Amino acid sequence: TIDRLDQDGGILRNKSVNTAYQLDTELLKIELDRLIVENKIQPFLHTMYCAPFQKGNELRGVVIENKDGRQVILARFFIDASGDGDLAYDLNLDHYHHDNRQPPTPGFKLYGDVSHVHVSSLLQEYGKVFGLPEDWGRGGPIPAMPELSFRADTHVFGIDCAQADDLTHAEIEGRRQMLAVVKLLNQHAGQPGSPYRIAAMCSSMGIRETRHFTSDYCLNKNDLLYGVSFPDAIACGTYRVDIHHAEDAGITFRYLDGREEVFKDRTSPPVRQMWRTDNRCTDYYQIPFKTLVQRKVSNLIMAGRMIHADADAFGAVRVMVNLNQIGEAAGVAAAIAVDTDKAVWDLDTLQIRRILQQGGSLLP
Repeated sequence: TIDRLDQDGGILRNKSVNTAYQLDTELLKIELDRLIVENKIQPFLHTMYCAPFQKGNELRGVVIENKDGRQVILARFFIDASGDGDLAYDLNLDHYHHDNRQPPTPGFKLYGDVSHVHVSSLLQEYGKVFGLPEDWGRGGPIPAMPELSFRADTHVFGIDCAQADDLTHAEIEGRRQMLAVVKLLNQHAGQPGSPYRIAAMCSSMGIRETRHFTSDYCLNKNDLLYGVSFPDAIACGTYRVDIHHAEDAGITFRYLDGREEVFKDRTSPPVRQMWRTDNRCTDYYQIPFKTLVQRKVSNLIMAGRMIHADADAFGAVRVMVNLNQIGEAAGVAAAIAVDTDKAVWDLDTLQIRRILQQGGSLLP
């Protein structure tokens, strides 16, 4: 998929330590469609999950609803990659919330050249006038479209996006914030005859965190920051710990080389210190399969940001480059479970790792 995007000019390579690729999200939609069709997967677009379908304590299917009405999809094994763990929640699996949930961001595409504009400084100076909270954000280019950029300048604080009312409020407030950013830019950086415009709004909020579900193992910050090895590792990562503060406008980064940076607002220099002082550097961290395995429903595996992890570890593993690996491992596990008729907790993790490596996964 990435190679095809590259052929169509849909990728920008970023050589910083934080980002490898920036993607054209519109082309990405088409490439993901191709991936589905070529692998003979039956998609259900414009379809809502409604409830589990059970016989006794056995999960037999999921109830869905779309324009054809209410139906049941029957299967032998299920992957909950819903983000909020909707299926797992309806099955009453053990779950929890971190005390300070990372807040969501309303992202949008901005039309207009901001290469000469220090957007963060303008937002810091004039944001309150436009009803924007103290905050921290960022933006960046879009491949092959120099007149467009993506913006992720704000958060919606104090909400739980696993709750319908909160999610509704977040989307409405998020759109208000987008327009406020554009109005601010037009007033303080706009050029006559070339106003800034919202080119596209996110189809849904950029949700970072809601529920977490208890599994066989809770990944913790020491596992991650010190690179603890696991015999059942199904993913490896180098992305920094990245925690958007729930209680203030800041963000905290912790790097594997021992550095820590805390940004208190949009423009102040970060507060820097070392979280480790032994002059050692962790090369990478590992995510074990047991973080995906619960012990109540034999034919269900969980994959995604509802992973069992403490706040620090979650701050690193929650991003796409890591969740893509976790999702692939869950898919391999599901296939093995169907072939062997085994419960998720009885699967051979060596076999899972071997298949992942054969598919190109970089595992120790």
